[in-house]
Amino acid sequence: MDMSRGFPGAAAAPDSPQARQVDGADDASHLASLVVDLQARGLRVEVPIERRQGGAGPSDSGMLWVGAFRVTVPTDNAAAADSPYVLKAEDDGFAIFRGNERLAGASAQQRPRFYDLTTADGVPYWKIGLLHLDSFASTVVQTCAYWGKDDQCRFCGIGVSLAAGSTIVKKTPEQLAEVASAAKELDGAVDATLTTGSSNGVDRGARYVARCGHAVKAAAGLPVEVQFEPPMDLDVIDEVHDFGVDSVGIHVESFDPAVLAHVAPAKARTGIEHYFRAWERAVSRFGEGQVSTYVILGMGEDPDVTVAGCQRAIDIGVFPFVVPIRPVAGSLMADVIPPGREYTERIYRKVAAYMSARGMHANTPKAGCTRCQACSALGSVQSALQIGTRPMQLAARPAEISSAV
Repeated sequence: MDMSRGFPGAAAAPDSPQARQVDGADDASHLASLVVDLQARGLRVEVPIERRQGGAGPSDSGMLWVGAFRVTVPTDNAAAADSPYVLKAEDDGFAIFRGNERLAGASAQQRPRFYDLTTADGVPYWKIGLLHLDSFASTVVQTCAYWGKDDQCRFCGIGVSLAAGSTIVKKTPEQLAEVASAAKELDGAVDATLTTGSSNGVDRGARYVARCGHAVKAAAGLPVEVQFEPPMDLDVIDEVHDFGVDSVGIHVESFDPAVLAHVAPAKARTGIEHYFRAWERAVSRFGEGQVSTYVILGMGEDPDVTVAGCQRAIDIGVFPFVVPIRPVAGSLMADVIPPGREYTERIYRKVAAYMSARGMHANTPKAGCTRCQACSALGSVQSALQIGTRPMQLAARPAEISSAV
């Protein structure tokens, strides 16, 4: 398959009169093509939707369902302001347009009801956890040993949220259990994703986030993923498993050693090989597909090294969650331009094809970012590849999109 071209059977470009307008799940390849470009170029919004603004997580973004796919799309940055795509209201919902052409139906997350509640000691629920479409999410410790130092990860915004007053420093297991239960009962949350800033301890903060995950699962009955840096002592991973959480995220961010040294010096000192050792231990306890790593595109990485690293991770049962960089206001990479669609799509397709060949799919993870998939187009691309030679009705590949990183 020629990886430099569109999906199999690609036909008319979106501006062509031959392009057929289709809704949501009618055409997986059309939607995959659209999702990749939306995450590269952003979306102008003419209707009120729930947005995640500022700080860590999918910041400055709108939260949507585009057909059957969950999607977080940049809506509040420079790229989005110049996007050719716009979300407009229709009689029975929303749709995404390019010019006068309707590309796909969409629905948007509205303000969750649990945001209007407070704890007994007066902390608003939304300062403890947020709803990312159908996933309850929280950073349980909103500080990091690297923040404000030479070791600060350049793409990270963990300290921005705290400085803005949009969260509290440390959530207790009891608070998280209370708020997650409300998110499930009032707003239909189906899983929980808990992450933490890194500590200087041997466990890197893994034990505490696992305690929080145990409390959430016991109270709300939700599948839970916890995310942490590789512990110095890998026996800690066994302890995390004993807390009863379902999945873990241990995020290397880049397989390119030179890029990792520049954007995340502390992670580079930990070393990519230590990540692989941690992943192997985690897979032995949690199972294949229940261990994941973020792989960020658009930081100057070698694409061949990136794909090879993803393939090696897949071989040991680790889900590589490939995402384009989402510049965070207030971070050290706030002014980085996200990679163009041709670049990200080419890597998505290579990784997705390898995942399929090894029996790993987007519906494998029980909880976490890889279960949700909204910040990546990897799941939608994998769905498109799996339709084989079925014709694609819309190959949204504008000529002006750059393939440069």
